Amino acid sequence: MNIQRYTAADLNTLMDKITRNSIGMDEYFDRLFKLHETQTNYPPYNLIQVNNVESHLEIALAGFKKGEVNVFTEYGKLFVEGQREGADSDKTFIHKGVAQRSFQRAWTLSDDTEVRDVTFEDGLLRIVLGKIVPEHHARKDYL
Repeated sequence: MNIQRYTAADLNTLMDKITRNSIGMDEYFDRLFKLHETQTNYPPYNLIQVNNVESHLEIALAGFKKGEVNVFTEYGKLFVEGQREGADSDKTFIHKGVAQRSFQRAWTLSDDTEVRDVTFEDGLLRIVLGKIVPEHHARKDYL
């Protein structure tokens, strides 16, 4: 199969050939093509590439307390959850522009990515992600 001869117009034909000749890839492609259906834009975040082995995920969580935020990994995914306690239910808002609703957000991690540090300060959750570099690939200086 020569993949270079396919264009965007031939995507259905290409995907048909790939799925017909692969085993166990159905779930992967389902997740890839359905990703936009399950993700929301809340809470807002930045993904910063620091260098080729480290990146930072910064998530804006204005109004959340540290005890209301949960960060964990499971089955190759990074999950961030925020569970708001009903502290604002007794207030009367004229305008409520700061969204403080409960949420769950997930990012798929590659097999060579690990969570190295998680901090929460001043409404900003920072997650440091790092690539696992095998020793035989790591830089070694001899002189």
